Amino acid sequence: MVAIPGHFPMTQNSVTLVAAYVEGARKTMVFRSIVTGVLVAMLWLLSGWGLTAEALTPIDLSDIAYKPCPPEYADGMVAAGSIQQANCFLITGKAINRSGKPVLDVDIFGRIYDADDNPVMQNRTRLGGIPEVLPGESEFEIRISVAANQPEPLQLKQFKASGFAAMVRR
Repeated sequence: MVAIPGHFPMTQNSVTLVAAYVEGARKTMVFRSIVTGVLVAMLWLLSGWGLTAEALTPIDLSDIAYKPCPPEYADGMVAAGSIQQANCFLITGKAINRSGKPVLDVDIFGRIYDADDNPVMQNRTRLGGIPEVLPGESEFEIRISVAANQPEPLQLKQFKASGFAAMVRR
């Protein structure tokens, strides 16, 4: 008989039974851990099945210019977020897609300054978008409003564009 202080006395047979139980429990835990790991790995793999990471495709921009909007565009223009009178302009240029595939949801970014080097669009560099740019060269235009008190000529700087090879979820 084995005596453990503070516990019930155990016979050799009891010790063997406890050891066998502990060994069985250890094997069960190892088995459960392996099964859980395999299931987690399978779930992780299946969660990404059919999904591809859609990287941004750069679009080159050239011949960036601006011109006043036609009268039908400019009627009742106000500056964004206010009732201040505004002038309407069209930013025009060429988008060059060298990827060989159509590029969708193209965002155009740039900085616009007035004649006094004041920003026309405070804290905003995304100016607009193009739904689709086919391979090769395409023309684009984006309508913007500029507060009437900001003097011309406007300065168009740091223009760039990028889009996706597939439709982005909305």
